[in-house]
Amino acid sequence: MKIKLGKKIISKNSPTYFIADIAANHDGNLQRAIKLINLAKESGADAVKFQHHDVTKYVSDYGFKRLGNKLSHQKKWKKTIFEVYKDAEVPRKWTQVLINHCKKIDITFMSTPYDLDTADYLSKYMPAFKVGSGDLAWDDMLMKIASKKKPFFVATGASTMKEVEHAVKVLKKKKVKFCLMQCNTNYTGSKENFKFINLNVLKAYKKKFPKILLGLSDHTPGHETVLGSIVLGAKVIEKHFTDDTQRKGPDHPFSMDPQTWRLMVDSSRNLENSLGNGIKKVEGNELETVVLQRRATRAIKNLKKGQKILRKDIEYQRPCPRNAITPNESKKIFGKKIKRNINNGDYLKKSDFN
Repeated sequence: MKIKLGKKIISKNSPTYFIADIAANHDGNLQRAIKLINLAKESGADAVKFQHHDVTKYVSDYGFKRLGNKLSHQKKWKKTIFEVYKDAEVPRKWTQVLINHCKKIDITFMSTPYDLDTADYLSKYMPAFKVGSGDLAWDDMLMKIASKKKPFFVATGASTMKEVEHAVKVLKKKKVKFCLMQCNTNYTGSKENFKFINLNVLKAYKKKFPKILLGLSDHTPGHETVLGSIVLGAKVIEKHFTDDTQRKGPDHPFSMDPQTWRLMVDSSRNLENSLGNGIKKVEGNELETVVLQRRATRAIKNLKKGQKILRKDIEYQRPCPRNAITPNESKKIFGKKIKRNINNGDYLKKSDFN
């Protein structure tokens, strides 16, 4: 399976694709949103992602208030849950402005729709969609987005394998290209969350869905999990992005900033280069060291033409020119006559014998 976004192709053999999730970090300011797009591009992101929604269609003010105390990462929020999500809305009048700017600086624009009508609205703008973990178990949303016949990325946090299998079944029926992303939906940014990210789920996905692209939607600190996921086959990485993790707002604390994002991308590229193709061979940068470090069969006395070579006449010493007889090959020459005079310290070649 391959996904083409702009000039870039995401496949099992392509470089890792990085999505900077700006989410609510625009803080309700269009110019700030544009600034973050620029910073994401400069930091090595391939795409930026926002979140479009009508808060009245996906957040129940009454329901959250009836829960009583705020839970998980929402405990630190000063405003009501409804108010926070309302503030995080991307006004529709921004959409074309953001898209035009993304085109101008050559970075892909994406957004996550949080209701069915918004999915319809975004369809004409979007080269690809992202579905959050919270909607993995909502078939109507999956089918709505799949009906647009555009590739999309599906986060699988807070779900069971049975639920993931069902979602994959729904999407396969629609014959749409998609990427399955391992995720943990704890947004506290705590180091304790490393215990729960469960990167080895990617192994299970790879075995169960061998033709599907895999990725990681991550909210843990730093980029250790990113490197681990790449080793396990992830080709798409999504992490939140801001310019200052100390700013007030729901997403800033667990986001990456331009410096940490660039370090993540650079480290990932180094890792990709280091993984190689799995074929064991003498590498191009070892062609000289293989001469320096291997041993040649060398004379430890002057040898006369016609003399039979005995074990006591030679030693195995570095360096080993490419045409030298190696220690393992030397047993075949014992008792044979040499065809030339060989000086003490010189190496023996196959051409020295009949």
